[in-house]
Amino acid sequence: MNRSGAKGTSRRVGTRRRLTSGLTILVLAALGLAASTGSASATVSTDASFEFADGNLVHNTLMDWNDFSPTTWTGTAPFRTSGKTVAGWAFTGLEDAQATTSDTAFAGGVKQDNDCATLSPAKAPNKDDLKRVYVTSNTVGGDVFLGLAWVRIPQNTTSPSAHIGFEFNKGSTPCPAPSTLVRRTAGDMLIVYDFEGGAADTPTITLRRWVTSGSCEVGSASPPCWGPSTNLTALGFAEAKVNTTGAVSDTIGPSSPASESLGTNEFGEAGINLTDAGVFSPNVCEAFGKTYAVSRSSGNSATAQMKDLVGPGNINITNCGNVIIRKVTVPSPDPTDTTFGYTTTGGLSAGFGLKNGQNQSFSNVLTGSYSVTETDPAPTFAFTSLDCSASNVSHGTTINTSGRTVSFDLKPLDTVDCTYTNTLQQGALRILKTSTKTGNPLVSTAGAAFSVTGSTNFTVRDNNTGSPAGTKSDASATIGEICVPGLLPGSYTVNETTPPPGYGGATQTNLTAVVVVGTNCTANEPAAADTAVFTNAPLADIQVNVRDGGSGETSADSITCTAGTTTSTTPPSGWDSSITNTGIPIDPSPRTITCTIVIDP
Repeated sequence: MNRSGAKGTSRRVGTRRRLTSGLTILVLAALGLAASTGSASATVSTDASFEFADGNLVHNTLMDWNDFSPTTWTGTAPFRTSGKTVAGWAFTGLEDAQATTSDTAFAGGVKQDNDCATLSPAKAPNKDDLKRVYVTSNTVGGDVFLGLAWVRIPQNTTSPSAHIGFEFNKGSTPCPAPSTLVRRTAGDMLIVYDFEGGAADTPTITLRRWVTSGSCEVGSASPPCWGPSTNLTALGFAEAKVNTTGAVSDTIGPSSPASESLGTNEFGEAGINLTDAGVFSPNVCEAFGKTYAVSRSSGNSATAQMKDLVGPGNINITNCGNVIIRKVTVPSPDPTDTTFGYTTTGGLSAGFGLKNGQNQSFSNVLTGSYSVTETDPAPTFAFTSLDCSASNVSHGTTINTSGRTVSFDLKPLDTVDCTYTNTLQQGALRILKTSTKTGNPLVSTAGAAFSVTGSTNFTVRDNNTGSPAGTKSDASATIGEICVPGLLPGSYTVNETTPPPGYGGATQTNLTAVVVVGTNCTANEPAAADTAVFTNAPLADIQVNVRDGGSGETSADSITCTAGTTTSTTPPSGWDSSITNTGIPIDPSPRTITCTIVIDP
């Protein structure tokens, strides 16, 4: 039994009361005397805060079935399903055909012990013809409670009995086609609802577990089989009631929210404390994901034949919860493909790593206290947020976040779903191209190329001009200013590999540019101290031409200049001698260039 805190104290008193009442009943029964179970059965409803024992669906003082209204039923009639959660109670509704030979049913002679029993369409007897069943579960005060209800067609007699088995399966392995059932596994649960039909009769709720060894309920059977039954009603762990005194209103059927009147003996309900009944063992996770209901010819498991089948349908009844940790980076996708580390306490896996877009899911986590902490992502990333708003804590789980740590006290059926977001620490790299011309303005032509090495290596061209193109783009529209955003912080080494057209190569090499977090190429450009500045001299070409002045007696013996590279000595038209020197860097500025001309008269 789960007993913790103040609620656990009151629950221990309630459990002793139920056990005492159950023992009293057994003693009186041995003496052949009658006993009332009223005080014991009322405890389940009170502890669960759900009216399981009044034989109707209407909310009187506690929650009741009609509190799920309105419901939405999906699928094709008459086999629709419905599901929703209200105040922590998970509701499942399963519809079935009625009064027809095409109703889902078991083949003749099938007994409750038959695993993957043969199904065969058939028309059920009037008292066994179910038209839908309802199942709900919740964890209240640390205990798992299960609610069951059945609705059958109008009855032909005034005191019809009802014998209905509700089977709950853990596994998901399907039975051979065309069966819609799943194979049983050890620990599957069968709850049998037996009502003998009298107006004063109290239904009896019994529990069986599927066993693969040991004793069977049916003495002649051998495992695997349903094990010995436990009378939960006598022990005070279950209560039940049929509407034996008149019609009741149902607003959660397929016509919801419209009310459907259910005649006398057409509705029955039950509530069970599965934790007190021993279905869930301490420190062992158990979960049931499938359920179906079947009407039976009698309450005797050895001889009862299976009749009308309702379901199966999906459910989630468990004494454990789930934990999901998600990872998101800004930007996404993460250009660094970083794996972020996490540590845990409380019994989750010792540690794990996640990349952007990944998640770590822990299913079937025992109730208890846990924490998850993200390793400091600095300096490449900054922790941005820890958001657990996607969690389902309708069953009492408490969550606290502090920095990069989330701590939680997990309750059954709840899911802690937290997302860690980290922002890539980025900044901009800035390069300036200045001219040696007086005043050091920026160069006037685009196309200078640079190689950059650091946490990432790349090339870039001023104004994205020239070939080959850079591996990163220049985000600045200003010629002579190169800016590359979205880089990891740190120092980068910059070299000019191609000067801008019309300029000589820079004299500087291996300059350092610093990327500072938060800088960009718009409103917060890198500071001057963090900028790599390359200076280029503009280039000039000179040409010296000589010709005779008209005497026909003069000619240039030689022409030499002190700067540049001679690229031509071919005189232009009308000139006798010429020299062309190109690529003269104007550094310093202004610069004086001397040419010597020797003329031989």
